[in-house]
Amino acid sequence: MTILSVDCMGGDHGPAVTLPACRRFLDEHPEARLLLVGGDALGSFNHPRATHVPASEVVAMDDAVEVALRRKKDSSMRVAIQQVKEGKAQAAVSAGNTGALMALARYLLKTVDGIDRPAIAYPLPNAKGGATTVLDLGANVDCTEQHLLQFAVMGSALVAALKNQEQPSVGLLNIGEEIIKGSEVIKRAGELLRSAAAAGDLNFHGNVEGNDIFKGTTDIVVCDGFVGNVALKTSEGLAGMIGGFLREEFSRNLLTRLAALIAYPVLSSFKNRVDYRRYNGAALLGLRGLVFKSHGSADAFAFSQALARAYDAARNNLLDRVQARIAHARPLLAGSPAEPQPAEAIASE
Repeated sequence: MTILSVDCMGGDHGPAVTLPACRRFLDEHPEARLLLVGGDALGSFNHPRATHVPASEVVAMDDAVEVALRRKKDSSMRVAIQQVKEGKAQAAVSAGNTGALMALARYLLKTVDGIDRPAIAYPLPNAKGGATTVLDLGANVDCTEQHLLQFAVMGSALVAALKNQEQPSVGLLNIGEEIIKGSEVIKRAGELLRSAAAAGDLNFHGNVEGNDIFKGTTDIVVCDGFVGNVALKTSEGLAGMIGGFLREEFSRNLLTRLAALIAYPVLSSFKNRVDYRRYNGAALLGLRGLVFKSHGSADAFAFSQALARAYDAARNNLLDRVQARIAHARPLLAGSPAEPQPAEAIASE
């Protein structure tokens, strides 16, 4: 059995979404067990492979990181991560406050040796019908070249584990493909990534541009958290725009309804391909335990997808793979400075 702990109280909707999602997930994964963390409202959920773990507090979406760390010590988010720390669960999943989740996960689980900052990795749909994994998506606004190298190593381990692809390609997000372009940090990061490729630690493709994320030019794209978060919100906005367009056109006159009806199969297919709900579930990489972040506004389908991603990561030994790749690349990673303070996330939803 693969056991996940679930913060059932987090997110915009709490148990109204997380409990139906948990039931759907359990029905589709007969070898999974869930630890449902939260208050008495979870008592009505009955399933032979689900256990209620009590928690008396909830981290609100607008709570400061300090509140989550120092005041709400019995929050459902904290207790869910604690299950991973104590070995009672292989991964934790929450739709709650991103900054608080990152800070609590880092405080409780600590970072892997050789990693300074955990990163948020998320798959964005691409034109090839799959997804491009992008990191960081909001945990680290300002990054050094060493941090970008660490992200590339961790992202490679994630894709290798979830897609059974041992040498996924890595692109460095830049304003052009040429190695002479970009900021000094990006140029130095490119040098480090090329050195890592020569040492066999990475399959480095080279610099990529923003449109390459959605083309699927590489399996992984590495960037700082500010740029990555903008890319994520743009992707989500595109799916919402297509859905809004379809609804608007069907509400107009007969001619536009006919035109929309003709275009509907193509537009609907495109909307489904870029639907962020299908790819919900961002991995917090670099920790000594697995934690996955669901979108705060996720519905039951999207939250069940986040559970499935956490389940796949645990089943495929993601944590061991990340640590093995980091150990192999440690000579290159050794130059990064230690940063003990919690990383603040800009992606609070």
